[in-house]
Parts: sequence; C-alpha cells; structure tokens
Amino acid sequence: MKAVSKETILLSPIGDFDADILHAVEAMVPDVFSLLCHIQPLIDNIDFAWDARRRQFHSTVILEELSANAPLNAHKIIALTHHDLFIPILTHVYGEAQLGGRSSIVSTCRLADGISVVSRRATYLMRIVKETAHELGHTFDLRHCKDNRCLMHYCRSIGDVDTKTGQFCRYCRVLLSDHLKKIRSQSPTALKKN
Repeated sequence: MKAVSKETILLSPIGDFDADILHAVEAMVPDVFSLLCHIQPLIDNIDFAWDARRRQFHSTVILEELSANAPLNAHKIIALTHHDLFIPILTHVYGEAQLGGRSSIVSTCRLADGISVVSRRATYLMRIVKETAHELGHTFDLRHCKDNRCLMHYCRSIGDVDTKTGQFCRYCRVLLSDHLKKIRSQSPTALKKN
C-alpha cells in the first residue's frame, strides 16, 4: 500500500468507475483545496448499509465505515458510489459528509438525470466534481451557503447542481482558506504549492 501523507485527501471509489470520472475528481482536489489527492479503495461494497424498506443505501452508515477503514494519516476521504443514497429525513441525497469530520460520499446515481451520459459527458462529469467538492467542503466545516452559484449551496434538484459555478463564493473561500492555514501550519511540506 502506498504511503499517504496526513495532508492527502483519499478518493475512494466503491465499485468500478470510468477513468475520466476518477481523473476529474482527482484533478479538482488540488485546484480547489490545495491538497494532494490519492485514489485508494477502502471498502468493497456497501451492502451493510442497504435499507430494504426504502430500497436505498443509508449514507451515514457508510461514512462511519469509511472512517473506520481509512489510514490514520489520510486527512479526508471522499468516496464515490453508483448506488442511490438516503438519510432518514430526505427521499434521497446526492451525497453526505461528516461536518468538520473526516469522511464524505457522493452518489452518481441521480447525477445523470435529464442528460444523455454519452452525448453530454462533460455535464455529467461537472456535476460529479461539483458534488464531491461540496461534500468535501463540509468536512472542512463549511455549511450550506445562500449563494446559489457557490459550491456550498444546498441542492434540492439537479437544476440547482447545474446552476452552481464550480467555485466557492468569497465568504466560503475565506472560511476554507482559514481551515487550510491551520493544516499548513502543522505540516507545510505536503501541501500543493500555489
């Protein structure tokens, strides 16, 4: 197993993913978070999180399992799954994160809604990148933002995802920068040089 620094975000696919999806998320991490990204599967399947009544997977349970299986020196984890996710108070979620914590997950299940994945691949990839950035933002203690163009805006529909610009608003950018400065002060060598 490859050594991972404590300033690395692990991209953990659950199941098979096309290389372009993994590459798009992997490229986003240093650009948006100024941290290194390493691809490493942590769990093989999420059957343990299946809810037969809802016919979906409970994302909170998956987050706990990701944290339990992550290398101690990995700073954050973003998992990807093709399966439909839920939390008890919502019919579905595009993803979930431990606020200010370590683990996050995004489902690609509903991110192809309204488009042809073959003919509009760029739109599909952008939706995945936006949602992974959003969930990672929560692990850096960023809350939902009222600015509908900000990555941290809460999305009630796929149209909301498309409206986001792929950037944090000024306010969220400052909050993220403050969090990254704390990390940088602890170990500056592993961060991407800007």
